[in-house]
Amino acid sequence: MAKTKKEMSFLDHLEELRWLLIRSTLAIFFFGIFAFVKINYIFDNWLLVFKNPDFITYRFLCNLSQSFGTDGLCIENIEFNIQSLKMAEQFSAHLWTALTFGFILAFPYILWEIWKFIKPALYDNERKYAAAFILISSLLFFIGILFGYFVIAPLSVNFLGNYSVSDTVERNFKLASYIAIIKTSVLSSGLIFEMPIIIYFLAKMGLVTPEFLKKNRKYTFVIVLLLAAVITPPDVLSQIIVTIPMMLLYEVGIIISKIIVKKEQRALSKQ
Repeated sequence: MAKTKKEMSFLDHLEELRWLLIRSTLAIFFFGIFAFVKINYIFDNWLLVFKNPDFITYRFLCNLSQSFGTDGLCIENIEFNIQSLKMAEQFSAHLWTALTFGFILAFPYILWEIWKFIKPALYDNERKYAAAFILISSLLFFIGILFGYFVIAPLSVNFLGNYSVSDTVERNFKLASYIAIIKTSVLSSGLIFEMPIIIYFLAKMGLVTPEFLKKNRKYTFVIVLLLAAVITPPDVLSQIIVTIPMMLLYEVGIIISKIIVKKEQRALSKQ
């Protein structure tokens, strides 16, 4: 399958992979410096805002419910405290938050490094799609990040922050636990939105077909529901909000696989 003029040994591939990881890590650290310096602004204006009932997502849900003549989705107060219980907890949160931001900002560059790594295995007519691959993959990732930030994270914080088994139990959460909820919601959403790209490469390798994807659509729906139940609060509305875009991405993947199969069939017919 190799398309290079000079075959690379297994050790050569490992060396290329090592430098890919090194350069990607350096990029994450480089972009993470910005977040490390601006950490107070990030926490006050981007991360701790989910405790504010006036957050844009909460206001949207409230206006939506009022349009149906009910206040069921309106949030009046989110009562819980965030505290640091260990000496190094705030510094650890500072560092890992900066690295997370670094990964998000460096994602297009990481994709470029991955493209350079797989480029030798591609045909000449496939290599010209480098810019499109990086642009579309980055766009999907950032859309997923925004979806996780404005939808999954606030729904999770609101539900878990207000959940109580008894009025005698105080809701005091560790800083690391609060940040973990947001980080998991945002990053998992960003990676899930890469589903069409993953299906594209699986179709190129012949591992999936449109027929296979259609046949297993119902099983995928169940898996998506379970995944939505894991990364969102256990209420029907939140799961529906998360399930709809994920299933739309799956349908886009089916369309992509159809295009790939047709191109492969045309290429074979010309031989």
